[in-house]
Amino acid sequence: MDSQGQDERHLVWTVVGTGIGPLLLAATREGLVNVVFHATDRVRDRALSRLASRLGAGPVRAPGSPLLDEAVRQVGAYFTGARRDFALPLDWSLASGFSREVLRELARGVPYGSVVGYGDLARRVGRPDASQAVGVAMGSNPLPVVVPCHRVVGSDGGIGGFGGGLETKRRLLALEGVLPEPLF
Repeated sequence: MDSQGQDERHLVWTVVGTGIGPLLLAATREGLVNVVFHATDRVRDRALSRLASRLGAGPVRAPGSPLLDEAVRQVGAYFTGARRDFALPLDWSLASGFSREVLRELARGVPYGSVVGYGDLARRVGRPDASQAVGVAMGSNPLPVVVPCHRVVGSDGGIGGFGGGLETKRRLLALEGVLPEPLF
């Protein structure tokens, strides 16, 4: 098998249009490894360069990849309200230690249409004093939307921060019925 075939199996990507703008979806043999917001050409190229560096493989655009085709289908269904959770294999290699533990708990324990506080999520993973570290984990989430960091909010009732921008977080929470739809 040539090196391109090996790369294709190792790191494949596509961009999908959504109600919050284009998302870059990237996958390895193990599963979906990265979701990137606002995937304009420039953002996409930077993200793919970082991924190639971190994973040690050249990214290959992969129309027809079964995993990415399924991810595109599920993301599309989520944004139309026809899907509430994702059933995709995930490659956790871009998250480690405490961040990985927190993100896994978030993925399995905070369902569609609900929110959790940073401190509550810290308690769920047995580190009640680590709410700031939970915030760091949310900010470094390599799989936003699929691993729903938009569902983590401040204990004061504020929506907290968000790597995709606060307007994107508001729109995701509105999609899930947590916030009202913006008037305009």
